[in-house]
Amino acid sequence: MPKGLTTFAKLRMIIARMIAVFVANGLAIIGAGSIIGIDTLSSVLLAGSLGVAKVTEALARGFLDDGKLTIEEINEAFGRMDKKA
Repeated sequence: MPKGLTTFAKLRMIIARMIAVFVANGLAIIGAGSIIGIDTLSSVLLAGSLGVAKVTEALARGFLDDGKLTIEEINEAFGRMDKKA
């Protein structure tokens, strides 16, 4: 991955990866919600939103350090979610 990404390119990459986190977490919970009586849409929205919130928190913590987000910090934030698969 190129080191010198512009802020706009980083933002586009983060948004695309957030969508992937939402989908991955949402799809993983479809069956579990029905077992305990929660409708499918609510289960997907809850699981997807929680995944996005965790990544957003990790990105915010990386930004707090020095006011910048490096590619390494972005990859680390999203890498935490990938390890659950």
